[in-house]
Amino acid sequence: MSLNPSADTPSPLGMSFEFFPPRTDRMAETLRQTVASLVPLAPRFMSVTYGAGGSTRDRTLDIVASLVRETTVPVAGHLTCVDASRDQVDAVARAYWDAGVRHIVALRGDPAEAGAAYVPHPDGYANAAALVAGLHRIAPFEISVAAYPETHPAAVSAAADLDNLKAKIDAGATRAITQFFFESETFLRFRDHAASAGITAEIVPGILPVGNIAQAYRFADMCGARVPDWMRRLFDGLDDQPGARAIVTTTVATELCRRLREEGVDHFHIYTLNRADASLALCRLLGR
Repeated sequence: MSLNPSADTPSPLGMSFEFFPPRTDRMAETLRQTVASLVPLAPRFMSVTYGAGGSTRDRTLDIVASLVRETTVPVAGHLTCVDASRDQVDAVARAYWDAGVRHIVALRGDPAEAGAAYVPHPDGYANAAALVAGLHRIAPFEISVAAYPETHPAAVSAAADLDNLKAKIDAGATRAITQFFFESETFLRFRDHAASAGITAEIVPGILPVGNIAQAYRFADMCGARVPDWMRRLFDGLDDQPGARAIVTTTVATELCRRLREEGVDHFHIYTLNRADASLALCRLLGR
């Protein structure tokens, strides 16, 4: 891999960053420092997640509103329809609009109880496609939705999962952002299958730099992302070696993105976990 991005990387390259609402004052300060480090990279947007069952609604709204006030980067607020009536969801969407948010990441959402089956609220949106359509009735939002290169764990099949993605796009979503994955072929196969299914909207790969090994593996188990054997070997024994782990993390993420760049990908969505170092190093090595 060349360390001169201009020598072998096409341009322009777009980046976006995802954060989660901090639970403590100390975590809030870490997030502020992270945002300050990443804003100079001129990301296309920054997004803030929305907890299972809408559990972080107020904190998400507060963080989103502060980012709109304090930065010039477009901000996207996540919004789910799980465990909420249509009126409640619409009220959050209007609050986003009033706060200056023009972009929503629209998701079905996970039940607050881990492992519980999703059951639509009797007075709510049935699914993410219905949510997308509902948001368009409220305001002219830009809307991103989720995509799953290795199939959503609750989907009955890969084909049904693609049908669901197409329904969200057909309802008016602007783009899809994928769940994270660790091998370029995983995304490229999915992109081909999506095109064959008639999906023409932009599909942005979600990238997770592995900062905490156990946490990354736990996230992968939860969302059905495969951790390849070669990657497990690379990180084996590095739990207590932060310097070496950081080098491996950056190398693995950069190589993944470099291969995708060679296949025409020009936008990466980085799951920062509210930490700047790995995301900043990755962006620099990619030429940002």
